[in-house]
Amino acid sequence: MSKFQFPESIASRPTYGSLKSRPGKAHLMIADAEGAEAILDLAAQDAGLMAKSHVIYIPSGSGAGLSERLRGLKPAQYYEGPSYAAAVPRIRRVLSDAHMGLQVYLCGTEGLMGQAMNEATAAGIPHSAIQTEHRGSIARRMQCVHCKGITENVTTDPFVCAHCGLNLFVRDHYSRRLAAFQGVCIDAEDPGNVPNPVELYK
Repeated sequence: MSKFQFPESIASRPTYGSLKSRPGKAHLMIADAEGAEAILDLAAQDAGLMAKSHVIYIPSGSGAGLSERLRGLKPAQYYEGPSYAAAVPRIRRVLSDAHMGLQVYLCGTEGLMGQAMNEATAAGIPHSAIQTEHRGSIARRMQCVHCKGITENVTTDPFVCAHCGLNLFVRDHYSRRLAAFQGVCIDAEDPGNVPNPVELYK
C-alpha cells in the first residue's frame, strides 16, 4: 500500500529509488510516517548496519505503530520528534558533526525527503552519498508563486493557498531549493471559474 508508482513527468520532478545498504562508518536515516518501513527493509539487508546508524523519525500520525519496531532495531542513536521542524536542529547538528563517508538515507513523504536533502547538501554531503525512497502519502508540499507561502500536505488539484486564498493549479514543476512544487492561480484570467478539485493521482 505504501509504495506508489509515480507517472512520468517533467525533468525537474524528483525520482526515487529503493534504499540499499552501503559501506560506511556512520549512517544517518531520516524518515517520516511509512518511511519507517523502508528503514526496516534496509536493516534486513545488513545485520550490522544499525549499530552504526543514527535514526531520526517523525511518526506523523500514520506511522505511530512503527515507532516500536524501529526502536527494536537498536540503532546507535534514535530520535523521535513531533514534526520535521522540531527535528531540524538535530539533523543540522548530526550533519555538522559528520565525518567523510557518512551515508544518508531519506525515506517517507516527498516533503520530508526534499527538505532533508537540502539540509544534507547544504552541509556538504555529496549527492552520491544520499539515497531516497518514497513511502506513504503522495500529498505535496506546494509553494504559491504569487505570495510565496508554503502549503503542506496538498492532496487536491486545484487547491486553495493557505496564505493568500488564491485557487492554485498543482504543477509538476519542482524547486529543489524550496523542496516544494509550484502552484499557479488557476482563475487569474477568469475569476471564479474554478474547476471542482480532484484528488491527486486518483
